[in-house]
Amino acid sequence: MSDRIFIKEGLSLDADELQERFIRSSGPGGQNVNKVSTAVELRFDVRRSPSLPAYIKANLRRQAAHLMTQDGELVMQVQTHRTQARNREEAIERLVALIEKAAYRPKRRIATKPTKASKRRRMDSKTKRGAIKKLRSSKNFD
Repeated sequence: MSDRIFIKEGLSLDADELQERFIRSSGPGGQNVNKVSTAVELRFDVRRSPSLPAYIKANLRRQAAHLMTQDGELVMQVQTHRTQARNREEAIERLVALIEKAAYRPKRRIATKPTKASKRRRMDSKTKRGAIKKLRSSKNFD
């Protein structure tokens, strides 16, 4: 397993960082489920991964805490398909999706001030609206 798992531009994992274990599943498959180990348990050590930058590791710990052990190892079980190969593919797809989500960095917002013209427009519209409301009230009680 010396392949690279592509995540996004400039980010990939070495397949040797993943540990797979095949176990018996309780999903679809009939009698086949009782005989063949089709479910996959994928383990990925986030803390010791040389492929991920620190900010992605921190985001992963925060976002996927329910899948993490106390040692910082991400554990994922997939048993949705009948075949071992398809369960393995789906586990890797889920891992890639988690890492992509953790790699997202929102752009920093640059605070701006409203222009004089926009302030003037705002005040003009408030004045007009106030005048309309003032016309509605009839204070003349003859």
